[in-house]
Amino acid sequence: MKPIIRLAVAALCALPLPAWSQSSYPDHAIRMVVPFAVGGAADTVARSIAQRMGMDMGQSVIVDNRAGGNSLIGSDFVARAQPDGYTLLMQVGPPHTTLPFFTRNMPFDPVKDFTPIAVVGTAPQALVVNASLPIGNIKELIAYAKAHPGKMSYATAGIGTSQHLGGQLLNAMAGIDLMHVPYKGGAPALNDVVGGQVPVGILVLSNVLPFVKTGKLRVLGVLEAQRAKAAPDVPTLAEAGVPGFALPNTWVGLLAPAKMPPQVVARLHDEVEKAMRTPAVREQLDTAGFEVAGGSAADFDRLIRSGTSVYQGIVEKAGIRPE
Repeated sequence: MKPIIRLAVAALCALPLPAWSQSSYPDHAIRMVVPFAVGGAADTVARSIAQRMGMDMGQSVIVDNRAGGNSLIGSDFVARAQPDGYTLLMQVGPPHTTLPFFTRNMPFDPVKDFTPIAVVGTAPQALVVNASLPIGNIKELIAYAKAHPGKMSYATAGIGTSQHLGGQLLNAMAGIDLMHVPYKGGAPALNDVVGGQVPVGILVLSNVLPFVKTGKLRVLGVLEAQRAKAAPDVPTLAEAGVPGFALPNTWVGLLAPAKMPPQVVARLHDEVEKAMRTPAVREQLDTAGFEVAGGSAADFDRLIRSGTSVYQGIVEKAGIRPE
């Protein structure tokens, strides 16, 4: 019996270690890091997805908010974690793709140090003005800004967001000088545009639409290359009068540390897609201002890389330097 036992043990030891972990994955709780404070859009999406994934996978998916540094702190924590599928990142891009353009001595590479898993949704961004201004379209905004040089500003949810860089791109393409006024989140920025403290805002479309309907704001266009499903009558800025203007889609998606085993990536991708098909998750995505996205992990990787390239060009044209 002893030779047989030795052969059996040798055969077991010869099995690749990843095969053991992947066959039972997950066998304990999963941590989903959100690099923003509780209550924000990314947090809302994460909690919705995590709850559904936990139910389907038979293990708890715990949301862990690690805010700070415009998402740098939480992202760095995940970048340094083991690529075993038990530490994940629910991130928004930007700022994920633009952090290196604003931060000196970056502790990680937002492309090379992460494994894209799945895009959960995209959030169309809109250019709006306070209704008290004599501006009804983008051409009139450009003319008004040129007639009042250095006196027009635009509010956004913060530095390094797609909203911030969308304004910089508009400045460059239209030959104007809107001053950026960053806020710590979209809600206070929206409040000040509605109140008239800041005349222009670049904000999440779904958040501004209620104020457009009540006549407090005017929406001049969306910043992406395509119209938004939530407001198909609102033109893109390219259609409205700034030919060639287009920002990459602002996404919320699930990532993991680099070098994740393909089998674990595939499992997680399938679980995210399954969660996104449930009515409750779709409703919460809609409430947070995101349109359900989907697509493969490879599609997500291409989105990250192409977006990084576009934003790098905008930053260079604007003369922005890391601080």
